[in-house]
Amino acid sequence: QLLPRSVSKCALLAAICGVCRSLQGGMLFPTESPSREVKDVSGLWRFRADLSPERNRGFEQQWYRSPLAQTGPVIDMPVPSSYNDITQDAKIRDFIGWVWYEKDVWVPARWIQDRGTRIVLRVGSAHYYSVLWVNGVKAAEHEGGHLPFEADIGGVLRQTSGNQCRITIAVNNTLTLETLPPGTIQYMTDRSRYPAGYFVQNTNFDFFNYAGIHRPVLLYTTPTAHIDDITVETTFSDNIGLVSFNVSVLGSSKPAVKVTLSAHDGRCVASADGIRGVLKVTDVNLWWPYLMHENPAYLYSMEVTEDGQTDVYTLPVGIRTVKVTSTQFLINNKPFYFHGVNKHEDADIRGKGFDWPLVVKDFNLMKWMGVNSFRTSHYPYAEEILQTADRHGIVIIDECPGVGIKDIRSFGNVSLAHHLTVMEELVRRDKNHPSVVMWSVANEPASEMPPAGFYFKELVSHTKSLDSSRPVTYITDSNYARDQGAPYVDVICVNSYLSWYHDPGHTELISLQLNTQFDDWFGKYQKPIIQSEYGADAVSGLHSDPPMMFTEEYQTTVLQNYHNVFDQKRKEFVIGELIWNFADFMTAQTITRVVGNKKGILTRQRQPKAGAFLLRERYWRIANETGALPAWARFFALFTF
Repeated sequence: QLLPRSVSKCALLAAICGVCRSLQGGMLFPTESPSREVKDVSGLWRFRADLSPERNRGFEQQWYRSPLAQTGPVIDMPVPSSYNDITQDAKIRDFIGWVWYEKDVWVPARWIQDRGTRIVLRVGSAHYYSVLWVNGVKAAEHEGGHLPFEADIGGVLRQTSGNQCRITIAVNNTLTLETLPPGTIQYMTDRSRYPAGYFVQNTNFDFFNYAGIHRPVLLYTTPTAHIDDITVETTFSDNIGLVSFNVSVLGSSKPAVKVTLSAHDGRCVASADGIRGVLKVTDVNLWWPYLMHENPAYLYSMEVTEDGQTDVYTLPVGIRTVKVTSTQFLINNKPFYFHGVNKHEDADIRGKGFDWPLVVKDFNLMKWMGVNSFRTSHYPYAEEILQTADRHGIVIIDECPGVGIKDIRSFGNVSLAHHLTVMEELVRRDKNHPSVVMWSVANEPASEMPPAGFYFKELVSHTKSLDSSRPVTYITDSNYARDQGAPYVDVICVNSYLSWYHDPGHTELISLQLNTQFDDWFGKYQKPIIQSEYGADAVSGLHSDPPMMFTEEYQTTVLQNYHNVFDQKRKEFVIGELIWNFADFMTAQTITRVVGNKKGILTRQRQPKAGAFLLRERYWRIANETGALPAWARFFALFTF
């Protein structure tokens, strides 16, 4: 009742056909160039939640046909942000259903007058189902959060008088067994305890179901004949780098494409004509991870032009390779050890809303701690975050929103069809980022269920067909002997919370149990293993000696016991360790969470707990052991601790 009927019909049709819906067009990040302009229309929008019992009054009364304020009371809502924590109204914080956003935007007259100009409206992400109108005309519909969608709105604007553009976006955060992540709506029927129509949203994930328009909303232009997509794959041999490219051009029957690759100093190092080809770079500077090389994160600049200067797009390119053996993860043919963190897009007030100061602060903290990698738990992060990782050399495991797949009904054909589409959207968006070294298709699914085998076989196979240059994983916490999906992935990622969820308080058991975990998984699958989550809650400022649960001392004791085993096993087949979590984050209200999850080594306000200093010392020591640090970093690692 909370979702439009078209959602289930479209998904069912895709499932019946047995194929993933083919996505139309590319998803290049909007950038300005001699042929392109970008106008950010984020800021304050008008906002109204549909509080009707069925959450459907907005559609019944067609709120998109007139200014939203004419339909009832509206409030200011910042975009990007989650709407949940902006007001003092508990109904808004925990709201489930349709909310409506609206903003009037002036479009430059030259954009409208020039019919050779495409005008595109792009929403960075909205959670989870979105319908977009421009001047009352439906322009787009998108299922799923975390990933962008867009619409060519030039035709609509040119049919209406004036340059004003009224953008209306309806967003629904309802989760069902067929969404990603999945969830259920439970109606309470006991009238002695609940009023008529009372329902709750149930989920199987441990973070707050923040909702709204979470990333910037942009207007941008391209010529009618334009560069629609670029795919880049890289390799090298000795000192020669090879950049394979494939350019898609729309609006031209005979595109004339020129590709130029430039170094940091602007010097052209290679060029070619045509929509596909290979650029050869002599004396290549490879893209190396942070703390792995004296010159990390080297990016070339690839300029693609169509028909002279009709359209121009510039793409950063990092030349590097990724390979997996039975015991190692290789970047540029050298062993890479993940010493990193898991993160959330989560902060006070803004929720999951994109915020540049927070992004820069987080990267500064990661580099301060000696972090060389993180996982986008449990959904795709903003493109700007991946671009920052490209520039700083921070390695990323890029994860889709497949978290909390616990019900057998979520392994059906309808769910699989949607999951395949989400992976296609994710790969299409992030395929050119050198920082992205692996795709993660799910987190902690019920992989012991019989349907999981077929489900993940199809999912991993489809992801590899989209991008064969990167390994694929999913994150498991199930029994190695009953896991149905592990045979199909390239790397085993295991979550375990020994002496926390299992044998709480008994840190003396960690060594035995963790060694058994690693030996069992590797013994059966002969694949490299990442400890993709481990940790313990610590309330900042709470202390106890001897250590007790929830104190900072207990968190560091748990970490130290894990680290002792990691140091043994990384000599064999363990290729990484990712602490849960980088920072405390908000969750739903439960008796097991005191205003959120406190497993962060930093508070939600990004202040370090004792565990942060422990991790910092460890990560810099590991990095220094490689002998590949620049001089300043070796000095820092040797004399800081």
